[in-house]
Parts: sequence; structure tokens; C-alpha cells
Amino acid sequence: MSPLLIIIVVVVVLGLIVMSMYNGLIRKKNEVVNAFGGMDVQLKKRYDLIPNLISTVKQYMTHERELLTKVTELRTKALNADLSDESKVDLDNQITHAMKGIMVAVENYPDLKANQNFLNLQRTMNEVESQISASRRAYNAAVTDFNNGVQMFPSSIIAGMMKLVPKKVFEIPDVERQNVNAKDLFNS
Repeated sequence: MSPLLIIIVVVVVLGLIVMSMYNGLIRKKNEVVNAFGGMDVQLKKRYDLIPNLISTVKQYMTHERELLTKVTELRTKALNADLSDESKVDLDNQITHAMKGIMVAVENYPDLKANQNFLNLQRTMNEVESQISASRRAYNAAVTDFNNGVQMFPSSIIAGMMKLVPKKVFEIPDVERQNVNAKDLFNS
């Protein structure tokens, strides 16, 4: 084998190794970007979904409370013996109208109760938090893989030429380490 052929083979092999390391680092960098995007989507979901669910539950609780309060007040008025016949008819019509509203809601949505809304809210909050936790783990795994590629020899040489630097893994700030206080969201 001629020395020129040996040099060409060595150069080609080294070129393939460098190209493989370069492509590996690019793939790892893109995986970090992708994992961050997934985590960002889950955080956006939390910030959009949870307050809207709480608002819906609050709205339904208010509706339910107002309707039951109205029926109770009308019933109390109807029991008053000093009412004129016209007033009794008027109260009866109002009670009938309010009761129809309750019956339509029960017939169309038999499980439409505030406690069901709370259970749904609780399930959704647990699901969202689990998804966020999973996306954070995926992000941290991608960052760790990327950092290994950037810091380990010989790919660290290629990473230096590409000006790639290690990335930070996701760490939860102290504020976010505390549980979300849903009571504060209901009071807002």
C-alpha cells in the first residue's frame, strides 16, 4: 500500500469522525431546543388552563348559589299569609320559572354539580403538573446529553470550534417549589 493511499484513508477516517461528532453535537443541541419547547408548552398550558378552570368553577358556584338562594327567598315570601292573590300568583310564576331552570340543567346535565367541577379541576391540575414534571425531566436529560457532548473529549474540541457551551439544567426557583395555593386563585 502506498503512503499516499494510507494518508488519504487516514484523512477520510478522521473526516468521518469529525463529521460524526459535529452532527452528533448539532443533534444534541436541537434536542435541547425541542425539549425546552415541550416544557414551555406545558408551562403555557398551566398558566392558561388552571386560572380558566378556576374561573369556570367559581362562575358555576355563583350561579348555583344564586339560583338556590332565589328559590329559597321566593318560597319564604310565598309562605307569607299576608300576600294578595296577585302576589301569590306572581311568586308562584317566579318559582316555577326558577324551578324550570333547575330542571333543565339537571335533565340536560345530570352530573352538573359544583363538586364535579371541583373534582375535574383537581384532576386537571394533577395532570398538568405531571406533564410539566415529565417535560422538565426530558429537558434536563437532553441538556445533560448535550453537556456531555460539549465537555467530553474528543467532541469537546469540535464543540469549542462550534462555540458551543454547556447549558443549565432546569432548576426550580424557590417560589415555584411551594405548592400552588388554589385558595388564592379563588379569592382573586
